[in-house]
Formats: sequence, C-alpha cells, structure tokens
Amino acid sequence: MPILKTKKEIGQVEIGQILQVIATDIGTKKDFPAFAARTGHEIVELVEEGDRLVWYLRRTK
Repeated sequence: MPILKTKKEIGQVEIGQILQVIATDIGTKKDFPAFAARTGHEIVELVEEGDRLVWYLRRTK
C-alpha cells in the first residue's frame, strides 16, 4: 500500500521537488528502491526513527 500511495502523491509534486513518505512497513526497504529504479525517481535519503521509516524521494519526471 505505501507504494500505491507514493505513486499517486509523487505525481502531485513538481519535478525536482522532494516528497517525504513516512512508513511503518519494513517491506518498504525493498519496495522503495525497486520503485525508484522502475520509475526513475531518486531516493534522496532514508531515515529510521524507531519503528518509522522516513523516505525522501525526488521527482525526476
């Protein structure tokens, strides 16, 4: 589910802007890099805060 929501939300930001995604699903550690590779968006950073994973993704197209 985090990937589906991210796909929708990243389309709402302008090219070059960064989207912050907060997830609690550990599966995003595999899913987000695959999503970025498939879509061409850039993972800027992953911050682990306890049980939360905070992703920063730059829209590239």
